[in-house]
Amino acid sequence: MTAIQSLAVFCGSRVGINPAYAEAGRALGRGLAAAGIRLVFGGGRIGIMGVVADAVLAAGGRALGVIPEFLTQWEVAHESVTQMVVTDSMHSRKRRLYEESDAFLIMPGGLGTFDEAFEIITWRQLRLHDKPILLCNVAGSANPLVATIDHAIEQGFADPGSRKLFEVIEGVPAVLQRLNALPAGTGGHPERL
Repeated sequence: MTAIQSLAVFCGSRVGINPAYAEAGRALGRGLAAAGIRLVFGGGRIGIMGVVADAVLAAGGRALGVIPEFLTQWEVAHESVTQMVVTDSMHSRKRRLYEESDAFLIMPGGLGTFDEAFEIITWRQLRLHDKPILLCNVAGSANPLVATIDHAIEQGFADPGSRKLFEVIEGVPAVLQRLNALPAGTGGHPERL
């Protein structure tokens, strides 16, 4: 089994009100660099995504940013990443993030993070990929997302097996340990995305 070489991280374009969120981002970035895992992220210099990228780069790691062209006009693109890919749309951004990654990590974030999380989980449910998906629970941040999925299961809108599509991991140290043990996932049918 191939080890994880590239990890897509979905996280907030804001840092949130709890300092634990940004600290988790810094710890993640340092840990990814130390493990030799390339960060694949939304390409922004702001919020937790900027914190993670800065920490990866400061520790000598590699970071691939993927950002739609219109966001570069808003001056939110990270200028120091190892490589930046500019896409023509949000959808092509998500597809490129998917293609470049062996696994996915969902960190604290807002609506965009929820969108990315649900889409990548749904793609796995549809058997479009079999790449690991981890939710990092920082100060309870993952609980509402998991509760929404559990509610959908309880109400008969989702299969109970939906909970096996992702793992909830408590904190960044446990995430880094889990990443070290996980094999890289496989892609499925990119033409169906």
